[in-house]
Amino acid sequence: MVLCPVIGKLLHKRVVLASASPRRQEILSNAGLRFEVVPSKFKEKLDKASFATPYGYAMETAKQKALEVANRLYQKDLRAPDVVIGADTIVTVGGLILEKPVDKQDAYRMLSRLSGREHSVFTGVAIVHCSSKDHQLDTRVSEFYEETKVKFSELSEELLWEYVHSGEPMDKAGGYGIQALGGMLVESVHGDFLNVVGFPLNHFCKQLVKLYYPPRPEDLRRSVKHDSIPAADTFEDLSDVEGGGSEPTQRDAGSRDEKAEAGEAGQATAEAECHRTRETLPPFPTRLLELIEGFMLSKGLLTACKLKVFDLLKDEAPQKAADIASKVDASACGMERLLDICAAMGLLEKTEQGYSNTETANVYLASDGEYSLHGFIMHNNDLTWNLFTYLEFAIREGTNQHHRALGKKAEDLFQDAYYQSPETRLRFMRAMHGMTKLTACQVATAFNLSRFSSACDVGGRRREYSPPPLGWKDFPAGCTGALARELAREYPRMQVTVFDLPDIIELAAHFQPPGPQAVQIHFAAGDFFRDPLPSAELYVLCRILHDWPDDKVHKLLSRVAESCKPGAGLLLVETLLDEEKRVAQRALMQSLNMLVQTEGKERSLGEYQCLLELHGFHQVQVVHLGGVLDAILATKVAP
Repeated sequence: MVLCPVIGKLLHKRVVLASASPRRQEILSNAGLRFEVVPSKFKEKLDKASFATPYGYAMETAKQKALEVANRLYQKDLRAPDVVIGADTIVTVGGLILEKPVDKQDAYRMLSRLSGREHSVFTGVAIVHCSSKDHQLDTRVSEFYEETKVKFSELSEELLWEYVHSGEPMDKAGGYGIQALGGMLVESVHGDFLNVVGFPLNHFCKQLVKLYYPPRPEDLRRSVKHDSIPAADTFEDLSDVEGGGSEPTQRDAGSRDEKAEAGEAGQATAEAECHRTRETLPPFPTRLLELIEGFMLSKGLLTACKLKVFDLLKDEAPQKAADIASKVDASACGMERLLDICAAMGLLEKTEQGYSNTETANVYLASDGEYSLHGFIMHNNDLTWNLFTYLEFAIREGTNQHHRALGKKAEDLFQDAYYQSPETRLRFMRAMHGMTKLTACQVATAFNLSRFSSACDVGGRRREYSPPPLGWKDFPAGCTGALARELAREYPRMQVTVFDLPDIIELAAHFQPPGPQAVQIHFAAGDFFRDPLPSAELYVLCRILHDWPDDKVHKLLSRVAESCKPGAGLLLVETLLDEEKRVAQRALMQSLNMLVQTEGKERSLGEYQCLLELHGFHQVQVVHLGGVLDAILATKVAP
């Protein structure tokens, strides 16, 4: 009955659970808590990659769920509930976050990953206290998380499919319910069982006690132990013996009782001072320290990729640090520390047999994967990292820092690193191709584009700076037709033209696998600032406009508008800043990146809308794609 004292505090309050989960409702009801259920409408599309830890993602999702309900109820009747409880449960294994499966095949894939392995179940909980201040909703949020380790037995394919077909996995994080049939899959549980069910009741109760029953000074005094060291007055005064003099040392007057009272008073004063010190200490700055030291984690990842650690471990048995070190000409002690931090980041798995890749490392960090980010990582290691060391100069001067970071002409660097030969250029394009494939399907399906029978994917030119007198120079942006293929797949009636610089078009054929979509895709060479654009009903500019200053953006949009008939569409794909430029951390970071690298910048939806309307594009719609990008669709209207 841990909740009993707290229930007295909540008895006359309106408590709302922002969850439709019957399991959470049952856990809290059985604990004696009275509440009403208002399921949250918050769309769980937070960018998982932007969180340093899985539990950070779970806590933020729980908070957003609770805040959405609090705001909605306040807007409905201008009276918010007193307390809103939000929760989000996730399962993590090998660095991947597993939420609810989208279909049976997805459920089977999740359960296959868990078979024979230990995984973590995190539940983030947010307790939001609401009040009204100056006719505005005021909220105070208390949040925490609980982690439970769960290990599955080795499961046969037949057993997994039997469980999937039972239907139980479909509404549960990780694809299983431990309190029902899913319990037969579990070999061991370390931690709070109810946390795996969906709500960490024990931690929740402790949190309520902290909120409603903070410790009193007398409670802290009673908790101090006095039996470890005897009181000072139990020792015999030896000063007259050790002093060596003929006269005894003078002692303070007063009886033993008086001294005892004085001692107790002094002790109480010291304890009160200690308590006041504890009360006034600021909270430990964990998040701030993570930000301060975050560059170390990034450099660790970049270095592991540079040394091809993930390539050496891909599809291989676990290897010892010394063995890996010998293959890359590194020290055994240094390699062990690098591998340990990679394991702590969830990129490697460490066992008694050695180190092995997680699924994340196999898919994204090995250099030969279909979705490999290795080329992008090397770009950040070899160029962006150096540029950011001169960030202070960029901020003071308001210009890029290529001349300081490189010490030589920018075109020499790109020629040596990426465009030295068709082979190296192709390798760089493969890296860009993998990045594009990560988001191409989301872009193609963000809006219903079935009204367009033709589209033009306008590839771009990357702007890089060289010291005077050369100045800015254009490089191919690496359009490979990956987005065009997804558009063709999604809309079989649509003919798609890929428009890019001649050097890129020459190599783009390497990225076109055979299939029915091939007949829908065409390639045209040209420069979007000088050459006529191919005719189309829909123009697509994917990650193009952020590379350019406003005057060049106006020039490009003007050329697109001239090619459009009324009713034609323009699809932009960019990373949007929030209007107040204080929330969208990834977009703000990219805008800072633009400062040190190019002439361009990231923009908000309002800024893009103004640009579009100046060129006759209206009916602006926007969709957040769930990762780092946003899609904007606008329609050309008659003048």
